[in-house]
Amino acid sequence: MAKPQTAVDVRHYDVIVAPHITEKATLISDQNAVVFRVAQTATKPQIKAAVEALFGVSVTGVNTIVQKGKTKRWKGVPYTKSDVKKAIVTLAAGQSIDITEGVR
Repeated sequence: MAKPQTAVDVRHYDVIVAPHITEKATLISDQNAVVFRVAQTATKPQIKAAVEALFGVSVTGVNTIVQKGKTKRWKGVPYTKSDVKKAIVTLAAGQSIDITEGVR
């Protein structure tokens, strides 16, 4: 029996900022996981609801990471890059998300 579709709410688009495509993110895709950049204030239940509604998949787990911004120098003047929050979303067996296809 198919899982009923969750209604797409406009707030879901504010939770998921962008897919995070790196070599490490590609390697964990073998374990049925996808990495997204998310809003700083997003919680794990909000991230799970947004991914399920936007991509039509079932999520089994969400792990979050806050990557602190690095301190850099530009023309001798120090500045700090912004912090980035990332979510590693584990999908149910047999499900996948094609990042290149877009959202509904």
